Amino acid sequence: MNKPQEDKEFVAAPAPNEDVVSPDKPPRARVEDAIDPDAETPAEKLERKRDYLEGFLQKKPESVAAGDPGGELHDAVISALKEIYDPEIPVNIYDLGLIYGVEVDADSDVIVSMTLTTPNCPVAESMPSEVELRAGSVPGVRDAEVVLVWDPPWDPGKMSDEARLELGML
Repeated sequence: MNKPQEDKEFVAAPAPNEDVVSPDKPPRARVEDAIDPDAETPAEKLERKRDYLEGFLQKKPESVAAGDPGGELHDAVISALKEIYDPEIPVNIYDLGLIYGVEVDADSDVIVSMTLTTPNCPVAESMPSEVELRAGSVPGVRDAEVVLVWDPPWDPGKMSDEARLELGML
């Protein structure tokens, strides 16, 4: 039960260098067609980008609450923590990656989540209390609390680039 085959005309695809215009298909896109001869010069383009960058850098940030990341109180607490140095490594504990988080609530209470390089660290007893004292001494902070966590464990990958540079690891 074979159906008779209808006579169909098959057309081969045109070669890439062949210009084919048919009513069914739009013309092929060419790179030459995309280049606008009246386009801006490289110097004009650079000047436009420079203007954009200057405007971007001059824009003042949206007002951030004092306790939110980027706020005055939050940044002041981080600055205070950057004054505490690990006694065995000449890098501050913030850049060392021992501070996992700083939270400031609406009442200006600060909670610092931190870890130590190892549970057997010689300053395991004194470091958390020093962090709590420093965070609590920042003007505007009502109370400070340190939460010592061991998960995720600290590893050298948590250090900032500044710390790695200081320790000759970059």
